[in-house]
Amino acid sequence: MTVKTPRAFYKPLAIGAPEPYRELPVKVERMIHFVPPHIEKVRAKVPELARQVDVVLGNLEDAIPADAKEAARAGFVEMVKATDFGATGVWTRINCLNSPWVLDDLATIVGEIGDKLDVIMLPKVEGPWDVHYLDQLLAQLEARHGVKKPILIHAILETAEGVKNVEAIATASPRMHGMSLGPADLAASRGMKTTRVGGGHPDYAVLADAAGTAPRVAFQQDLWHYTVGKMVDACLAAGIKAFYGPFGDFSDPAACEAQFRNAFLMGCAGAWSLHPTQIDIAKKVFSPDPKEVAFAKRILDAMPDGTGAVMIDGKMQDDATWKQAKVIYDLACQVAARDPAKAAEYGIG
Repeated sequence: MTVKTPRAFYKPLAIGAPEPYRELPVKVERMIHFVPPHIEKVRAKVPELARQVDVVLGNLEDAIPADAKEAARAGFVEMVKATDFGATGVWTRINCLNSPWVLDDLATIVGEIGDKLDVIMLPKVEGPWDVHYLDQLLAQLEARHGVKKPILIHAILETAEGVKNVEAIATASPRMHGMSLGPADLAASRGMKTTRVGGGHPDYAVLADAAGTAPRVAFQQDLWHYTVGKMVDACLAAGIKAFYGPFGDFSDPAACEAQFRNAFLMGCAGAWSLHPTQIDIAKKVFSPDPKEVAFAKRILDAMPDGTGAVMIDGKMQDDATWKQAKVIYDLACQVAARDPAKAAEYGIG
């Protein structure tokens, strides 16, 4: 695939458009909370919601009925104009590129609230060509409306072709913020035999070895482990963020927490929250454990320059574990700056 030369990669794609970021802004994004902006009573709760979550996303795509698409777009604009989000991220998920609504989504949103919008979530990304199209169009709209900072792009990985092209998607544009796993559409695209939105499946399992006539124990496996791992590698290699997407069973918070925790341990920065009960689950999971933070701080204090080896509690720590400790402690510092309760837990002021 032909790619831009390094010098051209960071040039604005339209005269008057803002220069792309060289590094992503440092933000804590433990949960991306979805809001249906066509519902007035939901919009009324957004100012309070913005104080509780890291990202508020106005959803314009799936779950919005066709006859409510225009109302959702108008409601999102109204809600953003009326709300002081402070440090909370402002995102929207636009309709997919082959839909009849997407051009109006982009023209209206960038024109009306471009300077308050941080990220556009692009659904059903198949390859870098989808990102290139949106990249160019956003530059033209930013230039036209005098938007001062670049609007970032977040791709949803929800087709088999998208998974195949994940590395090229991750490096398609300096606007790339990250990617989310979209398990429901991806399951359909792959022909997977499940109607669950995220999580495991009781039939996807391995059996314990046979032991005479005793019943054999089945251990449920994670349907999404391979895809999350591939997405994390592509994102982190490109310097962008990986996210778990939706967990659709609101009646099973334990399973939601387990799925989020798997994603966190594998390198994801956050997950979607579709229901208020999932906000605190995401805060709990995607914030490092205070005991882990305290131990990481001990490693960093014992090895200030990250070289050599030391013994802590009978375990050897070297430059590799120093790097692991730094990942945990740096994240804790970012969370502490955003979340006073976590700052107290970590002892970071």
